[in-house]
Amino acid sequence: MKIIIAHQQIDPTDRPDDLDVLAQADLVQEALTSLGHQVEILPCTLNLEALTRQLNVLQPDLVFNLVESLGGHDRLLHLFPWLLESLNLPYTGAPAQAILTTTDKLTAKQRLHQAGLPTPAWQTTQGPGSKHQAAPKQWLLKSVWEHASIGMDSTSLLSGVNNDELGVILAQNTSRSGATRFAEAFIPGREFNLALLAAPGGPQVLHPAEILFEDFGDRPHLVDYRAKWEPDSFEYQHTRRSFAFNMDDRKLLIELERLARACWQLFGLRGYGRVDFRVDEQGQPWILEINTNPCLSADAGFAAALEQNEISRNSAIKRIINDALRA
Repeated sequence: MKIIIAHQQIDPTDRPDDLDVLAQADLVQEALTSLGHQVEILPCTLNLEALTRQLNVLQPDLVFNLVESLGGHDRLLHLFPWLLESLNLPYTGAPAQAILTTTDKLTAKQRLHQAGLPTPAWQTTQGPGSKHQAAPKQWLLKSVWEHASIGMDSTSLLSGVNNDELGVILAQNTSRSGATRFAEAFIPGREFNLALLAAPGGPQVLHPAEILFEDFGDRPHLVDYRAKWEPDSFEYQHTRRSFAFNMDDRKLLIELERLARACWQLFGLRGYGRVDFRVDEQGQPWILEINTNPCLSADAGFAAALEQNEISRNSAIKRIINDALRA
């Protein structure tokens, strides 16, 4: 097939989380070429008319969608797959509606809550996000729209504030950062990521990964921006991904898999995805976020999960493509 790999237009001065998409595009291009496909790269901007003209000229059989933002805004990334749908072009990964719903973390949490799936309590400047939620000991300030833990560090964790004080803090933080913030109940405990990959009989849940916070001491156990994107930082060097579990975790891992599948179905994911969890001290899992089209870089969690399941990168790419063509 003739396949276009699309990603957001990148400037050399962009943040590391944005520049990472270039590494993803290279890996996908290598895999697609080795599978016998004709491949071209298409950097995308907010000029949808220009994109339409380019796509009409290129006439691809399929678009491999790696677009993570448009015009520097994560909240606009769903526009590109909607454009592809209007042109009747098949594309990989989650549908536009699923991307929109999960990128808006407040909408995603409301959907989870309504479906009876466990997600931590939350609050906005308008007050608590759901009725009857108990006041947590700590709140974590998060961006509503931005991904990759942008803006999150140890100062994002708040203790000893009431609802009124929290509302003021959220308003001030939003005004100062320019990004809409909400507060999520912080769950002390363990952190897990579960990757999913399309298969003919439904999604395959790959081997669970736990993020270990080594030698953190009194530091907050957070996978913040430094832990993800700054290799020289303490947080990056002391958050280790582990796939090793003992028999005592068997019941928990079964429940995590059940919840990951439920998220896939609830949000209508396609191709591949990842669900992030915290597990409290009583062993109760809590769904933090649903990641459509997670990072495919060689050092990312999805690639590590594929390796644990003895699935080659080419096989995974082929399954992602086949799921797009079945849609």
